[in-house]
Amino acid sequence: MSEVVYEETATMIAAGDLQSFVPFGREHCRNHPNAFNLQLRELQPASELWSSDGAAGLVGSLQEVSLQERERESWQLRKGCTGVKEDEFEEELYTAGNMAVWSQGSRTQASSVYKAFTVDSPVQQALWCNFAVPQNNNDAEEVEQMVCIVQSSCINVHTVTGKDFISPLPFQVSNVWATKFGLLLERKNAANDTQPNPPGEPLPTVFSILHPLDEIAPIVCKPSGPFEGSRVQYVSDSNMKIVFTCCQPSIVVSYDTVQGTHTVWALRKVTHDERSMVLRCPTEPAGTPLGLMASGFLASHLRNASHLDSPGGSGGSGGLGSAAGISSAFSSPLHYSALHSHPSRIMTSSPGVHSRVHSPSISNMAALSRAHSPGMAAPSFSGASRFNTSFHSPSPRGHHGLLPSLNSTANESMAMPEMEPIIPDLCVEQLWSEAVSSGCQREMSSQASKVFLTSDLCESHYLCFLVESHQHLRCVKFIESNDVTQLIFPSVTTIPAKDAAPLQNIDAMLVLEACGSLVIYTGITRVSKVHLPSPLSHSISLTNHLPYLSTPVETVSTPANAGSRHIHRLNEDAMPSPVSELKSLNIKQHEASFFEDFSFQQATPYILSLRDPVCNRVTLELSSGVMLRICIPEIATSELVKKCLQAIRFILPREVAMKVLVKWYNIYNAPGGPSAHAEWSQFVTCFMTLMGYNTERLAWTRHLQFEVPLSPVIAAKKARPSDGGSDEDWDYLLASHYHRQINSQPVCGSVDPNNVPVAEKEDPFSADSPSSSSMKLESSAPLFPHIPALFGVLHLLYQELQLDELHRARASSLVCLLQQLARDLQLEKYVDLYWRDYPSLISCFTERCIIDQAAIGQMHRPSFLSSDPPCVFNWLSSCLRGEASPPFPYLPGICQRTKLLVLSYALYIIGDDNATSTNVWKYLLKLSAGQRSRVSEPNSRRQSSVKVRFSSESLAEQLVVWLTSQGFTLKDLESVPFGVALPIREAIYQCREQPSSDWPEEVCLLIGRQDLTKQAHKMTLAKSKASVGSGFSLVPPASSEADEEEDGMLDIIHEVTGLIWSQDLRIQEVRRLLQSSRPVRVSVVQQPEVSDHEYIEEKENKLLQLCQRTMALPVGRGLFTLFSYHPVPTEPLPVPKLNLTGRAPPRNAMVDLNSGNIDVPPNMTNWPSFHNGVAAGLKIAPASQVDSAWIAYNKPKSPELANEYAGFLMALGLNGHLTKLATLNIHDYLTKGHEMTSIGLLLGVSSAKLGTMDMSITRLLSIHIPALLPPTSTELDVPHNVQVAAVIGIGLVYQGTGHRHNAEVLLSEIGRPPGPEMEYCTDRESYSLAAGLALGMVCLGHGSNLIGMTDLNVPEQLYQYMVGGHRRAQAGASRERHKSPSYQIKEGDTINVDVTCPGATLALAMIYLKTNNRSIADWLKPPDTWFLLDFIKPEFLLLRTLARCIIMWDEILPNTEWVKSNIPQIMRGTFDPSEDINMDTMAQAQDYITAGACMALGLRFAGSANSDAFDCLYEFAKTFMKMMSFAGTAAMGYYNLQTCLSMILLAMSMVMAGSGNLKVLQLCRFFHKRTGGEMNYGFHMAHHMALGLLFLGGGRYTLSTSNSAIAALLCALYPHFPAHSTDNRYHLQALRHLAVLAAEPRLLVPVDVDSLKPCYALLEVTYKGTKWYNETTVELMAPTLLPELHLLKEVKVKGPRYWELSLNLSKETQHLKSILVRDGVLYVKLRAGQLPYKDDPQGWKSLLATAVSPRNSGVTAFKPEAISTFTSEPALISFAEFFCKTSEGLKSREDSLMLFSAMLYECVSQECPEMLPTYIAIEQAVGALRQGDFQQTFPLWQLRLVVELWDGRMLRGLANKHDTLLTSEFLPVMKNAVDVALDNWLKDHSSLVRSYMRGEVLSRDAQSIMLACFLVYRSIPCFRNTQANLEGCNSFADLLLRSNQLGIPLRDLLRLVPILLSSASGPQSLLFPLQAFSS
Repeated sequence: MSEVVYEETATMIAAGDLQSFVPFGREHCRNHPNAFNLQLRELQPASELWSSDGAAGLVGSLQEVSLQERERESWQLRKGCTGVKEDEFEEELYTAGNMAVWSQGSRTQASSVYKAFTVDSPVQQALWCNFAVPQNNNDAEEVEQMVCIVQSSCINVHTVTGKDFISPLPFQVSNVWATKFGLLLERKNAANDTQPNPPGEPLPTVFSILHPLDEIAPIVCKPSGPFEGSRVQYVSDSNMKIVFTCCQPSIVVSYDTVQGTHTVWALRKVTHDERSMVLRCPTEPAGTPLGLMASGFLASHLRNASHLDSPGGSGGSGGLGSAAGISSAFSSPLHYSALHSHPSRIMTSSPGVHSRVHSPSISNMAALSRAHSPGMAAPSFSGASRFNTSFHSPSPRGHHGLLPSLNSTANESMAMPEMEPIIPDLCVEQLWSEAVSSGCQREMSSQASKVFLTSDLCESHYLCFLVESHQHLRCVKFIESNDVTQLIFPSVTTIPAKDAAPLQNIDAMLVLEACGSLVIYTGITRVSKVHLPSPLSHSISLTNHLPYLSTPVETVSTPANAGSRHIHRLNEDAMPSPVSELKSLNIKQHEASFFEDFSFQQATPYILSLRDPVCNRVTLELSSGVMLRICIPEIATSELVKKCLQAIRFILPREVAMKVLVKWYNIYNAPGGPSAHAEWSQFVTCFMTLMGYNTERLAWTRHLQFEVPLSPVIAAKKARPSDGGSDEDWDYLLASHYHRQINSQPVCGSVDPNNVPVAEKEDPFSADSPSSSSMKLESSAPLFPHIPALFGVLHLLYQELQLDELHRARASSLVCLLQQLARDLQLEKYVDLYWRDYPSLISCFTERCIIDQAAIGQMHRPSFLSSDPPCVFNWLSSCLRGEASPPFPYLPGICQRTKLLVLSYALYIIGDDNATSTNVWKYLLKLSAGQRSRVSEPNSRRQSSVKVRFSSESLAEQLVVWLTSQGFTLKDLESVPFGVALPIREAIYQCREQPSSDWPEEVCLLIGRQDLTKQAHKMTLAKSKASVGSGFSLVPPASSEADEEEDGMLDIIHEVTGLIWSQDLRIQEVRRLLQSSRPVRVSVVQQPEVSDHEYIEEKENKLLQLCQRTMALPVGRGLFTLFSYHPVPTEPLPVPKLNLTGRAPPRNAMVDLNSGNIDVPPNMTNWPSFHNGVAAGLKIAPASQVDSAWIAYNKPKSPELANEYAGFLMALGLNGHLTKLATLNIHDYLTKGHEMTSIGLLLGVSSAKLGTMDMSITRLLSIHIPALLPPTSTELDVPHNVQVAAVIGIGLVYQGTGHRHNAEVLLSEIGRPPGPEMEYCTDRESYSLAAGLALGMVCLGHGSNLIGMTDLNVPEQLYQYMVGGHRRAQAGASRERHKSPSYQIKEGDTINVDVTCPGATLALAMIYLKTNNRSIADWLKPPDTWFLLDFIKPEFLLLRTLARCIIMWDEILPNTEWVKSNIPQIMRGTFDPSEDINMDTMAQAQDYITAGACMALGLRFAGSANSDAFDCLYEFAKTFMKMMSFAGTAAMGYYNLQTCLSMILLAMSMVMAGSGNLKVLQLCRFFHKRTGGEMNYGFHMAHHMALGLLFLGGGRYTLSTSNSAIAALLCALYPHFPAHSTDNRYHLQALRHLAVLAAEPRLLVPVDVDSLKPCYALLEVTYKGTKWYNETTVELMAPTLLPELHLLKEVKVKGPRYWELSLNLSKETQHLKSILVRDGVLYVKLRAGQLPYKDDPQGWKSLLATAVSPRNSGVTAFKPEAISTFTSEPALISFAEFFCKTSEGLKSREDSLMLFSAMLYECVSQECPEMLPTYIAIEQAVGALRQGDFQQTFPLWQLRLVVELWDGRMLRGLANKHDTLLTSEFLPVMKNAVDVALDNWLKDHSSLVRSYMRGEVLSRDAQSIMLACFLVYRSIPCFRNTQANLEGCNSFADLLLRSNQLGIPLRDLLRLVPILLSSASGPQSLLFPLQAFSS
């Protein structure tokens, strides 16, 4: 082991304030209502006991009590990570008794309880752990934070989100550890577990839980060693104790109690191979005879069975199992069901080895062994144990393997026949192990008491463990290898220590030495001692000091005693330590005597241990029991110093860097250290001294410090009373008498005489005398060889600071240091560069120090230090001018801003697409570091999730996306200087105009499109979890009136409907028509001859008719309120009553059906209340949060509401929530045997699992369908309607899958014959129809491609069912069933077409849906002879026509000719009167065929609002209405006409679904009022369904025409409506609700992003071209229903009111789909100066409309007051308020106010408000230049960049004028002003320029500042070396030639010509012509 690197100097640093520390939880527990606090109250802190009572004896006894009591409390602290508080805070987890308290607190906020838990038994341990919860859809895992509370029998796990789990423990746990993957558990060893039994293996000792719901699995290990090879086995060594785990890197440290060594393991998921290796059964031959083995085995078990202990405390009893002679031990807690592994975990061993024996005792055994219970703490199964993998040859004892047991090989066959191993999840792989120590120390336990990770200042990482018995800390260095998974441990170092704690955020650790002093180490380098601010005794009254314990005070230099100032040189040696060290305590004999002689009361408290380190805070535990929290200071607080240190650390070799950092740390944090604002001065002094400067000699560094003459190490400095103060105090102090006096004060104290340089011997402060003007550098100084490299990195750092407005002020401090180094290194060009940047500052400095020529050889000159100084503005400027420039050097990780901007320019200005990917090194030169093993460059500060993808995007888009991916935000952009930022702003401006709709949130934020940002934010939220109320969601209004509550239609959102239908109150009208919760009005006039009794009957009969309508309303209401409500999880769903009473005028008397005066059908309300339940349930939106408990919670108490609940369940299925209902509950509901509940549940579950082929649901449905059960199964008595529902359920679950078996069964079920005993005899039609519909759904749209079904002849069979004929022989399973014919119905062997036709027809229609298969369609043609026509029911003609049309989907045309073309020829021609034509037949056939065609038309154009289709249908509706009104209806029959009319009405409302069309609404209202006569329940149902579809989902939904939707609509709108409310003969009423499956949200609601209110916006919708029409574009005013998305090419929000936004659907429709699903909210943003359509429909009030007059008057006409109406940006409004209004004080500055107003107008009208600061900055720069009051030339650099960008744009021509930001006349004016000012100056001061070019020293005055401005703006290079060439020129041509090499732009060269040539010819001769030429 290498010893510690000691820093010889005994230095000290001051710690922060001490605070006494008491765990917050203790206080909280004391007040917690809990039995435990009684004990706590009696137990005061030990310190109080010791100090309050002098009697030592009592203290002794109390001490024992309290220590024993104290055992039970424990706590841990960590850095806060929950919540989003900005400042760092600490979290504490405290446990005592049965409680665990989790609290949080920070410096600014007092601690508060975050969560507190109380459990049933004492808490053994509590810890934080993060579990990874796999997400269902993909591989990504979401990490959940949890608290685990360990009790003796279980672990309680509580997540931050509020979930609770309890994981039972199958064995006693000694310790629990948190890891990256989950928890590790160590099993407690029983006493007799240490010697393994001869026959078997010890049980595993370490287990893992990856998630509280997972099973506990053993861990496998992979030791590294010559003997084991890569043998993988379970961790079962009882000698191995875990002492530490860590998440990052994922490692485990363990200790071997026998070997006495520590081992480091990597913890990872187990690989597949390792898993199989562990689970594989060994097949070595048996070593010993089986008999002998078994007997030994049994004996051992009987011996062990007596002392088993279990967590329950009951000893298990041993008994003999018969199977293989194995004894078992059962113990009570084993019957946890949780321990029986669930099926996914079971992996059976290979069948070759085991034959499975089914015997109860054995399977019990297996279950028992799976739960490794403490009952098996004695290895009762060791031989047959399921951890039976390691039957390998014995490992030699000497090697420290994990299994040092003597393994005897045993034959597997003697083990249990059935052993199912638990699959291991995690594996530990050995990385490093300590060498075995020599024998003499073996007896002392050297187990580490504390293990932690730390890193040093140069980023090496160490794993440290503290061995208390040896009092030392071992630090193991580790390096992450290239593949990151492996760690390499190169070296071990030992540091003597009593205790230690890491200080994470300052890369150091605090070590408590044996003598009691605290020392800081960074890694293994000792930094300094820590001086504690006040004596430790501050919390305890000290009576007397023990004489031999205290050190003599005189030798100590504490801050209190700082009279003598020690000024040491850098390498001073000794200095006494100021902490009273207990020198005697580490001597054994003294220790004993000390405790005997003195009572505690008199001892000076000393530090016992350190605990709870968080960041740089740590708790000291004193011997007196008091705890103090101290704070160790950071390495630097000022940003500039931090950056410089970073750069220094980067470039220097590691050892030197470490020295410098340690030295700086000591100086900076010396006791009584400086206040913050002196930090930089201190740094400069320290740094320059380390380089070998004598800072006392340099005038400027000498003035930096003013309190104490600063030597590099301040021994003790006076503590300053306050840290306040400001820079104004400096000058006062510098001038003060005290300052001069200090300067002349002689040096006193210990100066090491050997090392003082000669110059210093005579007079320490001879700097004042002029003689010492030449100063030499100390070449032996540590940093002397590295000066050029350091200068280079600091120069680059200076360039970085220039690029950040916020840090630029600090650059001026840095420039002082740089200019000094540059002068001394004789880099003239650098000095010149600094002078140009800060002319007034640099001209003050003239001193330079001399570097010995001999010493120059020692300096390392780095390659990146070129003679031409790298200047970033220069680089960017040449980039704008289009000149090539060399790559710009940068420091990775430090100069991020430089890198970002250089690459941005390369990408956007140079236009190199690959600048940011492959060509980076063309533009950037990365400096190599001074240290070999650097980590690679850290990625940007906040790496964003934006994926950079460059396709054909413009450069601007590429730039914006790339910047975002680098984590660049608007805030960063504001800090970029305005000239540099202009191109980026321009790119942003371009992107803002045409953004792409699918950019991520961060990009939208950068380009300033809040509308897009909001949209993207909503999407990301939705991805993370399906939450509802995020940001803006359309929330229905809350209403107070009680009567409103009841009708169930409250939740329609009026904000949106008010925009869609703004002109009228149609929504209110629909509510009125559909409400069923108020009594109806029964108005019957009493005729004189009618008696009162008859009159009452008459009223009740009338009411009965009205009730037919009321009962039909809920079906429509369900559609109207579809998905409009988000339920509150704590309240049941409000279900409106179905009110069947009436009120009779005039007295409003109650009329009731239950009075018994008339006959009311029984069960009349069963189905209506079912529908009412469905309607209520359909209100729930799919995005709501609904769980199993809430569904059960809604179950009604009273049985009469059961039907409603059944409907509610079906509705939950339709909106997808029923999947959350637990299987157990489903089973519960079905076993009740309530018919309605079963129907609702089966249909609901299958709708929710639409098309999934879900197996469990299939089983559920099969039980209810006799045909799907095996033929021999017992006949279940399933009600007929439930069978129908189940058959439809099969269709839904297998929709579109073409599942062969189900199709076969359903095909035969269509023609199921009636059986004997009245089976299947009633309502056969609905069953057959259901089978047909289900068959159609299973094979939906497959057409002739039914794979593997050709032998079934599906179409032929269906055709036969449709037209009749002989029954075929039943095949297969169902043959048994139908042996005997029915005794009731005589059908013979022909098919009963009346039963089978509808189902078969629709099945054909659905199978061949949209296939345009003409041959099948021709089968469905109506017959063309009268004779055949007579054989077909008119209703079937309707179905056939409908079927035929939807097969020939593409031929449907929206006009009357097409509809009529479906009527056969014979009916259309003139009739031959001789033929016997039945006119009734003809009329009915015609009408029904027409209705069928209209229905098909409705389906084809469903949800399209196609005006042609609507007009066509409306025509037919009017025709039928006319036919109904005149008397000739007798021929047709009212019923038939009404049926056809209802179908046409439904077709119309399908076409206009969701649009709320008025004409359809009028028709619906007309039929609503017809209640008498033939108008039965079914017709009402049809009309109100039409009304519901018309306003589907309150106008937010419409119908889709996908195959699945058409199938749902065919089920729901089957054209035979029930005659009365209990009629299910032809069609099950519940199926009417399946229309919901066809609904899809297509309403787009624009929402103004500023006001968050829905608004109008103009959309441009482009349709893709089809064979019916070309690509077309229509304009819609949103909110509007969009057409089906697959028909669209793009949707665009059009200007000019709103920012344009296009959603391109040709690429992908997913984005728009997700918008529509989430409320359809599309955020839009008003352009500046525009008003929304609601306020300004014509657009006459906008800001730009006023500027009709010529341009300039537009500027004056702009009233700043008016701005608030046009922009909502507070910054602009206040700018107008304060800078653009004339007030009294500003009268004089009228012109600048005008200018500001003009700027504001420009910004607002150009839509770039963010340019306002740039305009102002330009204006200020020009103003300052005119007055000549510049301190620095920075603004001119920026102006120059702006001008160059503009020139570049002008050169390209004004073709792309709209792209540029500065389009106005503003810039040319400003440019001209600068030119004029500089030219005027040049006229007067040309001599100054000339003298500069000759390299003469410049005076310090205003002129030199102007000169610098001139040189910068005119981009004239440094002439120091080139002036010779130019002087000699005598002609202009000559000059041009030479200047070409210099790279001066031509227009700037012309300005110089007169000066350059003036020497050759007359002084002014050339000026004028050139002046004219240049302008």
